[in-house]
Amino acid sequence: MSSVDALAHQMRQKGEGYREFLRVPTLSAGVYLLRPGQADPQRPHREPEVYHVVRGRGRFQHGDQDREVGPGELLFVGAGEPHRFHSIEEELVVLVVFGPAESTA
Repeated sequence: MSSVDALAHQMRQKGEGYREFLRVPTLSAGVYLLRPGQADPQRPHREPEVYHVVRGRGRFQHGDQDREVGPGELLFVGAGEPHRFHSIEEELVVLVVFGPAESTA
């Protein structure tokens, strides 16, 4: 398994925004990368998820709540709940864990 920093570096080089690095039936995990000013294209997921902000600064909207986020933040989003990162000031590198594994359909 690679470090989050190593994965983020590879993602930057390839222009990727998300890279899954672990998948088993009960959970999946990946790294999400958002650049300053970039719009977050994600839609609500079928599975609950936990975000851990590794690096960067921005804001996170979850339902009717909107808050600043930065390194060390832990965020939980229930299945089907609207959410997004926005107003990204510094590149966000976020560890994402889905349980069960994120559906691909």
